[in-house]
Amino acid sequence: MVSALTVRQVRRRYLTLYGLRWLPTGLMIPVMILLMQERGLSLPQIGLVGTAQGLLVLALELPTGGLADALGRRPVLLAAGVLNLASLALFAVADSFWLFFVVWALQGVYRALDSGPLESWYVDATLAADPEAEYERGLGYAGTVVGGAIGGGALLSGGLIALGPIGPVTALTVPVLAAIVAQAAALVALVVLLVEERPATGVAALRASVVQAPRMIGQAVGLLRRSRVLLALVAVELFWGFGMVTFESLLPVRLAEVIGDPERAAVLLGPANSAAWLASAAGAALTPLLLRWFGAAPGAALLRILQGVTVVGMGLFAGPVGVLVAYLACYAVHGASNPLHSGLLHRQVDGPYRTSVLSLNSMMAAPAAALGGVVLTAIAAAASVSTAMVVGAVVLAVAAPLYLPAWLAGRRAAPATEPAAVLAPAEQQAAR
Repeated sequence: MVSALTVRQVRRRYLTLYGLRWLPTGLMIPVMILLMQERGLSLPQIGLVGTAQGLLVLALELPTGGLADALGRRPVLLAAGVLNLASLALFAVADSFWLFFVVWALQGVYRALDSGPLESWYVDATLAADPEAEYERGLGYAGTVVGGAIGGGALLSGGLIALGPIGPVTALTVPVLAAIVAQAAALVALVVLLVEERPATGVAALRASVVQAPRMIGQAVGLLRRSRVLLALVAVELFWGFGMVTFESLLPVRLAEVIGDPERAAVLLGPANSAAWLASAAGAALTPLLLRWFGAAPGAALLRILQGVTVVGMGLFAGPVGVLVAYLACYAVHGASNPLHSGLLHRQVDGPYRTSVLSLNSMMAAPAAALGGVVLTAIAAAASVSTAMVVGAVVLAVAAPLYLPAWLAGRRAAPATEPAAVLAPAEQQAAR
């Protein structure tokens, strides 16, 4: 794949690109919901525009994953970056339900293209440089990097909001302009740093890759059908995607509710988001300890329950201090969960289908998040934001038993001399 690079070089490039990929998200998180409210959308309308992303991710996740495996990760990631740039530019000027709907539709195509190729490139490039390398360490570092990138972006966002409006640009719009600049820089870095050897290029190669993509998808789906462990791991994303709406979308509304002033809440959300993602980075850094103390599957199951508890705290604690303490705890758990889940997933996947299986995993989260956006915002409007958060917390926690098949498979495979990650699909089935 990228045999000219060493394991350390691959990891450095991956972590750099990963951080740049998430910086625009950090800039957007504190203002995304509040800006749409400022421009006239109600909470139920915000939930509805989010369905555009979920539905398109559901439709395109597998085709784009198969395309990345067949065509190459670099061109797919470049196309994703261009689409994200376009969606951010439209977000900066959108002022109606339908324009925001188009923004989220573009985000859906972007998310489908972006989901998996960079991580797959890192794992395959690492194994190409050293077949015995432990890529889990890099995945854990990635959790720390993304926490720092989003935290730094959120902190910068809060600072930009505090500076107030710039001419005709409102205070909540300024971070969107900064996100556009950050995304342009990420595209340039992608062109320079991500190198990939492909046997052919040009129109003929593109046509062949498009034809080959369905076969890649079919192989990935076949692997999912044959493996109860993989099926259960992917199913976790249904609950995770639904419940994540509580701390990604409802937290700004909850904080504005307890403070009583949306602009003051937006200013506070900058440093709060920054601290939350630094807590997420710290949680990701605990990956080696969690693996040693509990093991991957039991640790992941425990963290699902703990995250539900923290979301209950966000919904029920009185005052901004209690809400924010629970929020920080939620993100610490979130950061610790991701590397454990990703590591379990990668150990069930063969290289040629790695992006397709990652796309299957992400595909579950996107429509679940869209459904969660509709259901939880409707509950928030009809009852209260606190009630919606408690419902989301229960959904997060009930995913814990889905890690049981991975735990049982790990116990059975413990005496084996080879890890599951190097087994072919048929051999994996025989091992089970």
